[in-house]
Amino acid sequence: MPTITRRPLRAGLTVAAVTGLALLGTATAALACHSDDTRANPVGANVTTCAGAHLPGTLVKQEDAATVFTFTGGTSKDKYLNITKVADGVTVEAIVVKGGDGYNVYEPGKRDLATTPPWEKLRSPLNGGGQQATISHWFACIGKTTQPTETTQPTKPAETPTTQPTETSSVPTTSQAAPTEAPASTSAVVAAPAGNETGGTGGQLANTGFDNAWLIYIAAALLVVGGGLLALLKFRRSTN
Repeated sequence: MPTITRRPLRAGLTVAAVTGLALLGTATAALACHSDDTRANPVGANVTTCAGAHLPGTLVKQEDAATVFTFTGGTSKDKYLNITKVADGVTVEAIVVKGGDGYNVYEPGKRDLATTPPWEKLRSPLNGGGQQATISHWFACIGKTTQPTETTQPTKPAETPTTQPTETSSVPTTSQAAPTEAPASTSAVVAAPAGNETGGTGGQLANTGFDNAWLIYIAAALLVVGGGLLALLKFRRSTN
């Protein structure tokens, strides 16, 4: 039958006792941590990050809080923290206020805490003597930051330039017509045909002022020559 040595048994009992005492101390501290603020969830421990407090969101430390929050108090000399405004587009997941033996967790929209600020008189848990402890530090856990939607301004119609009326000179413009010279009258002289110098029924204008006597001379000469030729022909016939 195997025998159990006393040394390993004693070491095991020692480890179990130490672990039990540690757990007992933690449980006692947790039970001892409480708050008079029904909006808070008190936790008996020290914490400095969102991950350490098992909270979602991105850490905003106390020294950087002014970039996200408008607040008063919250220093090591104060017992309360008042947050009056949150930057546009920021979603707050939780606010942690540490002091005394633990910290209070405030979650907007839970345990009677308003969803939006103002959040007034946020505080740390009561200390071991049941008194309100001063704040040692605080931080916040924020969600995604969404940019506010810009309102599109209606487009103004393009202004149509107004045409100014053209000023008309009051002095009338005198149009002087250039004198038109009458064209020189040209009298067309129409020669009347022979035998119609003094009239007739040819419908032509009478010949006035035109010297055509030479035509008469030529005609007379032709008649004389013709008469002579005829006489010569008759003479030759008679001789034959």
